[in-house]
Amino acid sequence: MGVFVFLPLVLPLTALPIARLAEQHLHPRTAARLLTVIAVVMAASCAISLCLLFVVGTAHLTGNPLPDSWSDPEVRNAVPFHRTIGSSAIVALLVVLAACARTLRRHRRVRARSRQALGVAGVSGPEVAVLPDERPYAYALPGAPGRIAVSTGMLAGLAPDEQTVLLAHERAHLTHHHHRYLLATQLAACVNPCLRPLRQAVAYSTERWADEEAAHSVGDRRLTARAVARAALISVPPPVPGAVAGALAAFAAPGPVPRRVAALLAPGPRTSGWPPAHSRAGLATMVAAAGTAASAVSSLNAAVALLLLLKAATPL
Repeated sequence: MGVFVFLPLVLPLTALPIARLAEQHLHPRTAARLLTVIAVVMAASCAISLCLLFVVGTAHLTGNPLPDSWSDPEVRNAVPFHRTIGSSAIVALLVVLAACARTLRRHRRVRARSRQALGVAGVSGPEVAVLPDERPYAYALPGAPGRIAVSTGMLAGLAPDEQTVLLAHERAHLTHHHHRYLLATQLAACVNPCLRPLRQAVAYSTERWADEEAAHSVGDRRLTARAVARAALISVPPPVPGAVAGALAAFAAPGPVPRRVAALLAPGPRTSGWPPAHSRAGLATMVAAAGTAASAVSSLNAAVALLLLLKAATPL
């Protein structure tokens, strides 16, 4: 399998230009979906490569539970530098598993504490939960059912028409399950830190997606831009531990609010079909698809090659 097993580990270095092209030239809905798929595929490819390196690199260690035939020199030589890389793969896999477990635990804890906060405040029933708090904040709390939590301080700082924008924005987060995109890209970044630009780009794209949905709902892009800008000026992070880490989608976060406002003041992005191949958006799509396909094919090629080799080396 040679060098193919290493390609999925280095191809995520292309995440930064892919993220920049996608968030600048694609509709935010398309960008969020495309970048999430890219992050998940590249992360899965990295995990497969680490597992292959682990198997081949540790088969020679005394006391391992693997078949003795797997430590045959022909098997071990299928991966260059099998000793060093294989030993490093053990540490890498442990770090990845610990990071993913910590992310999942934090995500569950934030959601549980958020629902507990609503219960303590005595808020139940309606989709919109108005919390008696002078600190201005608002966020979407996914679940069954999903809730929109908004403080009285935030409502007091917005005009009635801007409040409508706020609710439409948060409702879009719930309707389109943006928390799943955020969680998937957070886990992908745990597998390979080079995928962090995709996580940040998806967080920004989901906010832009919700902005566009709100603008379509109220029928006024300028009003939506004003509501986003005013909320950003007065808002504070939600009083939920870990919420600012991306577990919850907040109205004025994350990312550069001026870019969101500028995008809303510009004509709306194209909403239907894929962009032409000769356009910048088309280039962004093709580059993203090529990098993802290369990562997936490389890891699949290495996995199949190793499985065939191990099968041939294992006595019946």
